[in-house]
Amino acid sequence: MMRWGALVLALTLSACASVDTIELPAEVKFVESSLPPAKSFSTSRPTPPARSNKNIAADFVLLHFELEGGAQLPVFTRFETPVTVRLTGTPTASMQRDLTRLLGRLQREARIDIRQIKEGQANITIEAVSQKQIHRILPNAACFVVPNASSLEEYSRDRRKPKSSWTELRSRERLGIFVPFDVSPQEMRDCLHEELAQALGPLNDLYHLPDSVFNDDNIHTVLTGFDMLILRAAYAPELRTGMTRDQVAAVIPGVLTRLNPRGDRLPAQQISDTPREWIDAIQKSLGPGPGSPRQKRAARKAAQIGQQLGWTDHRRAYPHYLMGRMAQFNDPEEAQRQYQIALQYLKATPGTEVHRAHVTTQTAAFALAHDQGPSILPQVDNAINVMTRAENASILATLLLLKSEALRQAGKPEQARAVRLDSLGWARYGFGSDVVVQSLTQSVASGPRSSSTGG
Repeated sequence: MMRWGALVLALTLSACASVDTIELPAEVKFVESSLPPAKSFSTSRPTPPARSNKNIAADFVLLHFELEGGAQLPVFTRFETPVTVRLTGTPTASMQRDLTRLLGRLQREARIDIRQIKEGQANITIEAVSQKQIHRILPNAACFVVPNASSLEEYSRDRRKPKSSWTELRSRERLGIFVPFDVSPQEMRDCLHEELAQALGPLNDLYHLPDSVFNDDNIHTVLTGFDMLILRAAYAPELRTGMTRDQVAAVIPGVLTRLNPRGDRLPAQQISDTPREWIDAIQKSLGPGPGSPRQKRAARKAAQIGQQLGWTDHRRAYPHYLMGRMAQFNDPEEAQRQYQIALQYLKATPGTEVHRAHVTTQTAAFALAHDQGPSILPQVDNAINVMTRAENASILATLLLLKSEALRQAGKPEQARAVRLDSLGWARYGFGSDVVVQSLTQSVASGPRSSSTGG
């Protein structure tokens, strides 16, 4: 197998895991200074939801009246006044830029009256803290949002009091969001999107949603067209804080008809609930590395549950994708088999273009390792377009590296070099400088070479 192929596979796995920040040696910092600056996205192009309003109405109720663990929320809550946001702690320049972009999208797409303030008490305080501070409170959390707190210190002091419980919340007036400043720019941005959306509206995540950040599969990293519709509906004049589940369920179909008339013309789909047994199996199967025997058993169990329930959507595909990732180094042929099973279900499910692009990063690397670069260029180009629209810089950087090697194999070295350099700017945003310098520079700067030529 080519060294380049191994590098891309390692990057692909890294794209699904958080990046730890480490101190760089002086000589590495020098190399880093010669790299292109981190790139960032400018124009958002969210895809409108392509599902029936009947399904979206049911999703709206589930998102607003349940928590991830299954607890029921007694009333609907939202901010009833213009929303102010303040950024405190130790934010980076990229965090502020991404927050400004996000607030602009919320104003334009969700029509929420929201703005940032520089001082004073805000409705939503976003505090930039270290990963260590977050993990001291929630060991497995990348970031989180809580009610009735404006600092991590306040939440730490009051976390066991009723004021910090979502189930006790009856109105939204003051919330705190805690985001790490010592991770990649993309991870900071992803936290801003998910946690600010939950601060404003839904508190639940639903695995059956194919087109939303309100899904623990982490396929989508920025707010989608569906998410903006859900938030816009949450702030519609027909709704108000204190409404019961039945009252919201009665009103929300009319709200969606007004905001999303196209959804009334689409047929409703029969969507089954996601059982806790499947969720638990998926959560046990996740993690860095090639996968332990326990993780592999859990992924197989999730696949069996999906088969028994007769699923044919992205939930049926997800455990096969995970099994493919676990097998790709020790049994690459089996990994490709699992990816093809996943694609079989994804291709039959509308709204799964991003899911399929994730699979392409895996299958294309395998093809490159077998010198089949020219044949995969069309599918890699398609995946690049999808991930550009989805604003996923880490996967985009990986796909550009794949394309660079495919062009080299096609006998186009100058085009390959240009694409390879383009990937570095996206990698700096998506993975963080440390990963770019340590995992890319030495292999990429000199160009890809096969092991047969001394690479």
